[in-house]
Amino acid sequence: MGKRIVPWVLIALLAMVQAQLWFGRGGLPAVAELERELNAQKVANEAARRQIEQLSAEVNDLKEGLNMVEERARHELGMVKPNEIFVQIAK
Repeated sequence: MGKRIVPWVLIALLAMVQAQLWFGRGGLPAVAELERELNAQKVANEAARRQIEQLSAEVNDLKEGLNMVEERARHELGMVKPNEIFVQIAK
């Protein structure tokens, strides 16, 4: 009878370990979910990085030269230089 108990105890322990691996905290489904979240966060970080680079380049342009300031004033505010005529063509 003692010889039969040892294999059953080992099988029970193996089943417990497998159950932990598949269904327990930190198991395969939880790891897969964390990987999905990580990939989504990487995509969001990349988009934010691109936006930061664009804003940084724009700030540098504004700091270094007046060309960008003049272009913005003309485009957004409709400003013109002295002795300059503004013509707008409506479609």
